[in-house]
Amino acid sequence: MKETVKKATSIPVSRVSISLPPPLLGELDRMVESRGYESRSQAIGEMVNYQLSEHKRTLGNEVMVGTITLLYDRLTRDLQKNLADLQYRNIDEVISSLHVHLTEDQLLEVILVQGPAAKLQEVANEMITLRGIITGRLQLLAAAIPPVHPLTAT
Repeated sequence: MKETVKKATSIPVSRVSISLPPPLLGELDRMVESRGYESRSQAIGEMVNYQLSEHKRTLGNEVMVGTITLLYDRLTRDLQKNLADLQYRNIDEVISSLHVHLTEDQLLEVILVQGPAAKLQEVANEMITLRGIITGRLQLLAAAIPPVHPLTAT
């Protein structure tokens, strides 16, 4: 049975009931407390959102927003030029980028992207596999920046 409840923010929510074994409930309560959630519901809602985003990401055609985070050796010949060229070639997906000098020879670059999940994964893979990239990660969310990508404008 599902009951619709109104939160203080006037966003309608549905009340659901779940059953958890005591050890799992204990772990959940410890996480709620240590991370500072207001309630179990808030924590579980965040987990559901994360899993839904991951599911949509695997489908490939869902327009999503996210970041590509790269740690790289700035001294690698042509790496910064190759990254800039990749961003330009994928101008519909790349919204913005920020780079921070961490040490004399290491940079952190965060690239804001939006587009179909499969395309964003392709762009991230191209960047992450460049010579000189120490590590990289694509993080996607099931959200869209109002219409930046051509697929969101329709």
